This record gives sequence, C-alpha cells and structure tokens, in this order.
Amino acid sequence: MHDLRRQALESGKTVSRKARSKNASPTNSRPNSAPSSRAASRSRAVSRAGSEEEEGEQSDETSFSANSIDEIVLGPDAPDQATEAWRVDLTDRIEELIDRKRSSIQGREKCLATYIRILTIQYAEEEIRGKEAELVVAFLKSIKAESSEKETILAMKALAMTVVTSPSDLIYEAVSGPLKRVVSDSPSIPSKAAAIHTLGICTFFGGASDDEILDNMAYFLEVVASDGAFIEAQDEAGPVVAALEEWGALSTLIEDISDDSEDAAEYFVEQLSSTDPAVQIAAGENIALLYEKSYRILTEDDSVGDYNEFDIISDPDSLSGVPKMVKVYDPYRRTDTLKDTLSNLASLNTRRLSKKDQKSLRTNFTDILNSVEYPTHGPRYQNAINHETGKRFGSRMTVRIHRDGVMRIDKWWKLHRLQGLRRVLQGGFVTHYEKNPVIFESLP
Repeated sequence: MHDLRRQALESGKTVSRKARSKNASPTNSRPNSAPSSRAASRSRAVSRAGSEEEEGEQSDETSFSANSIDEIVLGPDAPDQATEAWRVDLTDRIEELIDRKRSSIQGREKCLATYIRILTIQYAEEEIRGKEAELVVAFLKSIKAESSEKETILAMKALAMTVVTSPSDLIYEAVSGPLKRVVSDSPSIPSKAAAIHTLGICTFFGGASDDEILDNMAYFLEVVASDGAFIEAQDEAGPVVAALEEWGALSTLIEDISDDSEDAAEYFVEQLSSTDPAVQIAAGENIALLYEKSYRILTEDDSVGDYNEFDIISDPDSLSGVPKMVKVYDPYRRTDTLKDTLSNLASLNTRRLSKKDQKSLRTNFTDILNSVEYPTHGPRYQNAINHETGKRFGSRMTVRIHRDGVMRIDKWWKLHRLQGLRRVLQGGFVTHYEKNPVIFESLP
C-alpha cells in the first residue's frame, strides 16, 4: 500500500500547503486560490445520494453521479454471481475490454456494465492483478473518445472500481489529465460530475502526492466557488455537489488544514443559500468537518496553561480516562452568524421543497449545527439519556454489516470516507468492507 495512503489511514502527517509554507517561507501564499466572493449556487435540484434512513443507518445503494449507475449495471441482464462462474465471466470481459477490436459502442457499454457489476459484488483483486495497466489504457480510450455519455460514465466508474479493488501508485499520474479534460471540456454535465468523483477516488487511492492532493482540493474548491462556471457548468448542481463531496473526502487525508480553513468555510457558507438541497447539505457537511478538525486531543506533553480555558473541552458523559480536546484554531471567524443560518435550515418550512427534501435538510442541519456548537459531537448525536448507563446516547449513526456487525460513524471524517466509498461501491460496500483490506483500513 502506498505510503501516503497508509499515512492517511493512520491519521498521518500531511499538512496544508499554507501550513508548510509558513514554516519554510512566510511570504509564500497558496497558489490557485479561489476568488474572494462568488454568488451562491442557484443549481437545479437533484436528489441527494447517500441519505440516511430514519434510524441513522445508511442504505446500501448510492449514486455515483446524477444518473444512477445502478440503473445501468444492476439490471435484469446482470450475470448470476451465486456460483464461481463469475470468474470466467470476468476474465472474458477483461479480454474484451483490452482487445476492443471490432467493438461497438453498445457492446462496450454492456461489457463495462458487466465488469462493474462483478467488481462491485465480488472482491476480485486476484483476478485483475497484473492487468491493471492494460485496463486503465482501455478505460482511457473510452473516456477520451466520449463516443456516448453512457460509455464515458461507465468507463470512469470501471476505472474507479479498479482503483479501489487493486490500488496502484501509478494510476493517478496516468489518469488525472484525461479526467480533468472531461471535467473542463465535456458537453455532458453528468460526465463532468462522474469525472470529478473518479478524480477524487484516483487521488485518494491512485498514488497522488501530498501536493497533488492539495492541488485537487484547490481545484474542487474553484468549482464550488464559481458555482460550476470554472468548468463551464454554471449553476449545475451535479458538478458542484461532486466537487463539495470530493473536497470533503480528500480533506480527511490532511492533518493540518488550519491555514486553508477560513477560505474554504467562506465558500461553503455561500453555498448554504443555494436553492438546491444537495448543494446545501454537502456544503454543510464540509463545514461540520472543518469544525471537527479544529480540535485535537490534549496530550500529556501539552501545558494546559498555554490554552484559553474556554478552548479546552471534555465530554462530561465520556468514560473515565477519555482525553480532553483543545481548539487549535478558529475554523471560521463568523461562527455566530453561521449558527443563525444553520438554525434556520434546521427548522426550514417552505412550500418550495418537497416534504422529503425538507425532512432531509432539517435532519442534516440539526446535526451540522450541533457539531458547530460542540465540535466533538459527530453525526446523529443525541442528548437523550440512556437509562442503562446514565449517559447520553451520543452519535447514533451506524452501518449494519450483515446481521450482527455494526460500524459506528461517530466522526464527520468517517462519514465523508463512508459516503465516498459508497458512491463507488454502492451495493457491494459490505462485501468490500469484509474482504478488501484497502476499504477496511479506510474506516478503522
């Protein structure tokens, strides 16, 4: 596994470019910074993928892009995976993808869909080992040609599935340029959104350097700040939501984001006034993550006297021995104004939105507001008292792993990684979590 990926999964030491330049040369500023102010997104409404069920558990299916991949790859023609026949089928599809001779657009679409289907519901690292380079070349041919929107999106999804199944340090360098060209130049809005998601996954698992991670975060932030205009997708919700989500996922790789927090928060706060619920929620989740990252554990080497007493917090309901947390920087200067905005969204009642969208906004922004007020509180935090323990229930978001297994999502960074993985793995998330060490180590 690549050093960067291991570093990230072990709460590594990557810091923002600003933080590093502050130590090396105080006069340097962050390149490619986004404009100082932009109009809030007025994107057309789309449904938000990955919404939580009423009890705080996440559904097994999420969309990769605005057009659900599930509709393409999980159809009635999908092969039966109950037997070992899937290995033969996968071998045939790999040969077909690599060969491409006399293939038609429709044939490639069907082949890609089957390849994605198998890699989604089976952990096939052994079966594709040694063939990754040839597969990437084949996917890039479809991505560059853009012969059809469907083939292009399927090729990007197949690339993402290949990366999470068999990560390689060489993939990012090969695919980043072509993916960014789709983001910038494709006439298809769904293709732009899918390319952003694929670029995020390839950055996370494909061997990107620290600087490349930070560059792509700045790139995604530019998309957000411009309401999509930066990539010729003005006021289109899909690419803006994708950029927000992938910025959040990549930021979990960065330990120190203090110097970039204020700028990022400013653009996310602007998106809270969007007319699109998906944009608002994705921006809000990034805000909650920024506040969570502004605190760290107070260690034995720290002197309490070095900090303001109001910046040191401990949960009175935590078990004995749980360390206190200390605020190390202000993630956003106008927190009081932000709280008012979040409070309004948490109690929104309007005829403009469906009841489902209103409920989603109220549920999510109640969580986000709670975390801005109490940054150590994760998603779905409940103050209700558990009568058995006498303590608050705390964060109650869980993901069931078959009948008995439960994964607790009690931190925003975990939620961002979970959502990023489920956008790719969809219904195969549980299988990969159990069998794919890359996925398991991403959510310890």
